[in-house]
Amino acid sequence: MEDSKEMRKDDVNNRKNHTGARAAEDVPIGLFRPSHPKERPSVDMREVVGKKDILFICLDTLRYDVAVQEEKAGTTPVLNQYGPWEKCQAPGNFTYPSHHAMFAGFMPCRYDAKNVADRELLFFPRQIGLGNKVPEGAYGFSGSTIMEGLAADGYDTWCVGGVAFFDKRSPIGKVFPGYFKKSYWNPSFACPVKESTKNQVDFLLKKISAADKEQRIFLYLNVDAIHYPNYFYADGVSHDNLQSHAAALRYVDRELGRLFAGWKSQRKEALVICCSDHGTCYGEDGCQFHGINHPYVNTVPYKHFFL
Repeated sequence: MEDSKEMRKDDVNNRKNHTGARAAEDVPIGLFRPSHPKERPSVDMREVVGKKDILFICLDTLRYDVAVQEEKAGTTPVLNQYGPWEKCQAPGNFTYPSHHAMFAGFMPCRYDAKNVADRELLFFPRQIGLGNKVPEGAYGFSGSTIMEGLAADGYDTWCVGGVAFFDKRSPIGKVFPGYFKKSYWNPSFACPVKESTKNQVDFLLKKISAADKEQRIFLYLNVDAIHYPNYFYADGVSHDNLQSHAAALRYVDRELGRLFAGWKSQRKEALVICCSDHGTCYGEDGCQFHGINHPYVNTVPYKHFFL
């Protein structure tokens, strides 16, 4: 009987040791070295979290080449004033996988990254097995999402949806909104509505005017105007193409100007993370739409800045 107890005890200890060893070896972090000289973080999240609002704005489906085209033409003056777009790798090739990655802290990474050490991580999931050491400048969080971590640190977390993955009208459309303390969607925010971004901004300006000024807010905004359909933003166009894609971005830029001005007036300082979750194809190499791996789908614009 005693021998049996000892055997069970040894088995439990062995399993614990084995589990610990496996956790330490989840990612062979010692094998990864930056492929270029390591730069200082552009943002110290220790000076942000708890002190400033955070706005995460996803320009759903925006292509990098179109974003840069409009940047160079000067037709997106609001976004232009906050610096150039960075060319990045998309976390996924359509909304659902891309957002699971981003909500876990893995934003689009620099296009020339060769391994995980080349990433600049604003958010770091402590329990994921990346050596368990928070990178310099990053916000280390516990929990399954950055929203869970920020909520634990006192943030009110808001989601204003756009595309169907945020509309709460189906089980799959309730997944992402369920990650937030407060989530909002109505049909006027939907993809087929030409004024969708205006309607989202109007809604948000009312919300922030009534919000507690001392309560820090993490806002996620899914801007769906650039997503299919976007043909109605370009004159004389009957179907989505690069011309209407660009016109949709110009429309979004104007509406973001209103949001930023209102946020600065009502809420003061905020860190803004603005990016696309994936691009899309308009017939290149015979490819259409997204949810496929193609350079125009896998390459996205990214920037972060302070209001």
